[in-house]
Amino acid sequence: MADIMIGGCSQTNAADEEIQKLCDSVKAAVERQTGKKYRVFKAETYTSQVVCGRNYFIKVHVGGDDYIHLRVHQKLPCYGGDVELHGVEESKKHADAVDYFD
Repeated sequence: MADIMIGGCSQTNAADEEIQKLCDSVKAAVERQTGKKYRVFKAETYTSQVVCGRNYFIKVHVGGDDYIHLRVHQKLPCYGGDVELHGVEESKKHADAVDYFD
């Protein structure tokens, strides 16, 4: 794993099985927030930020030419390791870089 500065975001990485599992765990919350149902929901790339836990900023392909960016927070294991959706950016395209957002 690359060096990570606490509070700063990591380099962009290809999504793996662990990142897809994070996305799958918040899919229902994303659908509630956006008011849409996604047949395709595939994590492609991500960056992360070490905080009190870890924030993940994930580019997700949702079908056709459409993408969304997710902000997912995973608490530290000593606090239960829970995963929560903290934000969604819609109307993204493949060329849009995934990065920090509030």
